[in-house]
Amino acid sequence: MDFPLDFLDSKEYFILHDLRLPDNDRFFQIDTLILTKKFALILEVKNITGILHFDTVYNQLIRIKNGKEQVFPCPLIQVNRQASQLRSWINANVSIENLPVYSFVVISNPHTGIKVIPPYIDLSRKVIHRNTLPIKIEQIEKSINGEISNKLLKKSIRLLKKQNREQESSILSRFQISQSEILTGVFCPACSYLPLQRVSRTWRCPICQITSKEAHMKALHDCSLLLGTAITNRELRNFLHIPSSYTAARLLQSLNLPHTGAQKNRRYTLIFPKETPIQK
Repeated sequence: MDFPLDFLDSKEYFILHDLRLPDNDRFFQIDTLILTKKFALILEVKNITGILHFDTVYNQLIRIKNGKEQVFPCPLIQVNRQASQLRSWINANVSIENLPVYSFVVISNPHTGIKVIPPYIDLSRKVIHRNTLPIKIEQIEKSINGEISNKLLKKSIRLLKKQNREQESSILSRFQISQSEILTGVFCPACSYLPLQRVSRTWRCPICQITSKEAHMKALHDCSLLLGTAITNRELRNFLHIPSSYTAARLLQSLNLPHTGAQKNRRYTLIFPKETPIQK
């Protein structure tokens, strides 16, 4: 999407990616939001190959590729809902009732075909290929006369950034990797042997015989990135290959981590300050 968006004047068009905004007791997400003094535009980007059939009867997206059909949730329903939620957010937070909110489903692959069910329905105002995006934006721009002040626009951008809440997502689920495929244990900082052995409050490599008291920190950092920041005593033992729950508890206490719950139900939060580098 960078290529078509580069055609936009950065002084007039403000582009925000991956927004996650509050909506009462839940959140709604927007792939890309373009904000100007005349309008707000939501872009729901789909990188899907094959022939896409937008079924407006049953509100679903059918992809046909290599003779096989696959059904996806309808992105039109999604962007219409996002537009409604964004209007509510703008009215509640910035009090701009006259700012139009538009939305497009953008097909990023130029070789993907687009069809509609039934065929006589025109979806060209909602579903577009990425290369036509600058033209569509220009058409919207010319169709609107009024605009909000530059001060109000900048206030809206500040609030959007302030209220944006990133969602913790699992790397494993994102890339469809099974947890059983992860190599657990503590790597040797000298020869990269895995796993190190825990002996007398230190880590020892059976290959190069090096010892280290801090080698587990890199492993715990990897664990937080792969499996999440919350960990129990049992999960720590499994990941670091520590047989003793007492040894694991002592190690967790030495890290002085924030925790919730008591005894067997206690969960620790793995925190690694950005200013503290993790040694490889």
